[in-house]
Amino acid sequence: MPIDRAFVFAAVADERRRIAGLLDTLDAAQLATPSLCAGWDVKTVAAHAVGTATDGTAAFLRLALRRGSMARAIDELARRRAQLPAAEIVASLRHCADRQIDPPLFGPLDPLADVLVHSGDIRIRLGLPFQPDPQRAALAMDFLTGRWPFAFVPLGRLRGISLRASDHGQVWGAARKFVDRWLP
Repeated sequence: MPIDRAFVFAAVADERRRIAGLLDTLDAAQLATPSLCAGWDVKTVAAHAVGTATDGTAAFLRLALRRGSMARAIDELARRRAQLPAAEIVASLRHCADRQIDPPLFGPLDPLADVLVHSGDIRIRLGLPFQPDPQRAALAMDFLTGRWPFAFVPLGRLRGISLRASDHGQVWGAARKFVDRWLP
């Protein structure tokens, strides 16, 4: 089924604004809270969210070639931007919210998955509710369990695993093949 690109771009923009709004309410201790991303605090996660919209795929790839790893490049760019004042990170996130990112090979679901994963990272670590829009979350899960879950899930990690949405019964992963094949 073709992806509604306009819907995805609008969802990413909305989620970026939601993160910016949340960041506006955080104090220094909350911004320094360790995130679920190893070695990053909440502020660094926010800086990464800006970087995915402003640095561009080419910048990530150039630095990845120099550092020998895409993960190292992403980490370096996020840490560098996290040195900025939080208000500047928030302003940048709002400024780039509508930027439509459509990376080659991965498509527009990559930025949607990225912004939802990191939004959850921030909220969960701060003990705040994380209840993403079910349609957005389902699209992100389609990407994360699909052919190119770039930078989120190590290749082979989901082999044999089924993921099920408890709120609307959707299935991803190994059991999906069974469900698609045998159930209406």
